[in-house]
Amino acid sequence: MLIKGIQKVTLLDYPGRVACTLFTGGCNFRCPFCQNSELVLRSGEIEGISEAELFEFLAKRRGLLDGVCVTGGEPTLQPDLPEFMGRIKSLGYCVKLDTNGYEPDILEQLIGAGLVDYIAMDIKSSPEGYARTSGLDSPDLSRLRRSVELIRSSGIEHEFRTTVVRELHSIEDIIAIGHWIMGEERYFLQQFVDSGEVMEQGLSAPSDEQMHEFLNAVREFIPGAELRGLSE
Repeated sequence: MLIKGIQKVTLLDYPGRVACTLFTGGCNFRCPFCQNSELVLRSGEIEGISEAELFEFLAKRRGLLDGVCVTGGEPTLQPDLPEFMGRIKSLGYCVKLDTNGYEPDILEQLIGAGLVDYIAMDIKSSPEGYARTSGLDSPDLSRLRRSVELIRSSGIEHEFRTTVVRELHSIEDIIAIGHWIMGEERYFLQQFVDSGEVMEQGLSAPSDEQMHEFLNAVREFIPGAELRGLSE
């Protein structure tokens, strides 16, 4: 596993659990608003954390932490991800996976083997908006749709989420997402934050008022939808 970073404790990344977050290197998307561009574009230049060091840390933190978040980059690109997640679970941890959903075969394998306890999938935009938000010229929407259905039918605790960028998302995009995952219990609209490390410069956050407008629109299809990361 290419582990390129670790947040040793988080109360936010894994709902209901005290967790740590592991950052993997590499991604199959080039989202212009990506906050972890170093992990995507220059992961080879980032000094990694050895598995021996990581599992020593996890062994010592049992009883203090109860969850591990595996994020990226895009974790499903790592060929040894199933074995890695199995080792984490063998220590008694619950495992959360953050994914863009573009590798449904891997996702199906993880679900089928009982290696994941919580899945958070990013919905980058409406189907029509995926090219501009994923950075792919011709994204294969069938892969994304399959991942959504795998997650929804898995019985595993999960959420879908969209990072909203003023220049990239319209209310029509948000309504289309609502149609796509209608009836979901957990869907979050996240207000974009420019960390200074994003892939493309010149992007900005919608106002809090706009975020509430988007929320009201999507709640017609997903009544439990919520906002994350408002500036106020």
